[in-house]
Amino acid sequence: MPHCELQKWFDEYIHGLERERRLSLNTIEAYQRDLSDLMVFLKASGIDCWEDVSMKKARMFPARMRQKGLSATSIQRALSSARSLYRFLIARGVLSINPFDGVSAPRAPKKLPETISVDELSSLLDQHDGTILSIRDHAVMELFYSSGLRLSELVSLDMGSIDYQQAQVHVTGKGNKQRLVPIGYKAMEVLRIWLERRGELAGNGEPALFVNQSGERISVRGIQLRVDAWGKKQGFDRRLHPHMLRHSFASHLLESSGDLRAVQELLGHSDISTTQIYTHLDFQHLAKVYDKAHPRAKKTKK
Repeated sequence: MPHCELQKWFDEYIHGLERERRLSLNTIEAYQRDLSDLMVFLKASGIDCWEDVSMKKARMFPARMRQKGLSATSIQRALSSARSLYRFLIARGVLSINPFDGVSAPRAPKKLPETISVDELSSLLDQHDGTILSIRDHAVMELFYSSGLRLSELVSLDMGSIDYQQAQVHVTGKGNKQRLVPIGYKAMEVLRIWLERRGELAGNGEPALFVNQSGERISVRGIQLRVDAWGKKQGFDRRLHPHMLRHSFASHLLESSGDLRAVQELLGHSDISTTQIYTHLDFQHLAKVYDKAHPRAKKTKK
């Protein structure tokens, strides 16, 4: 197949995503959209062969996309797709160099984590209907907010992960790093209630702390769906997800203590710069308080 037939190699790559990598239809469609932008750019530049794309020309691709008003996130994704296509061409022996290696996209602005106010959390967590699933879900959310766990960390907890005497949870975080995190009294109360009823769901010999209706360890997706359903049932005005509870834990703790290092340790962040996002969130909160309360912060009506 001639190297200069752009469309044929484009089609071959997309078919490879379907056959070999078995990606979802949505993911494949995203690749197609991104690479269609690349094809338009190449044709507009008078390029008919994949091997004619120089590093200089490759650097022009994100610049052209930015001129069109695309977001930094969209440009990053398009560059990633272009690199992936060229890796495919190199693997097929069509090319030997990837001109998109080293081409950088504009940095996407960091989004501040979404949190829930203390009052909203009290309203959310203090209501349940007493069913076995409600008791389990209540324990899950109390533990998220009490200890600031990642979703993957909570799902992987076993029965032996909780130290009931010391009110602590043994957590295995990223990179298999171990840490001990305190559990608040409210979460401990709800956990004890869950443990009294856990046997109604858990299969024999199942080590997982939280199990699904089949008696097996609950999945990441299962927790996400249950937390979202809880929020909807309580009339929460946004989509509720586990990370909102982790973010709220960190934000509320930092707001009260001002101890960034302690929050870093509790969250299991290896780099304190990751934790510093919560200082921006705290400042944002303070700025809102200032705008609302300071007598000379508001614009006067004329």
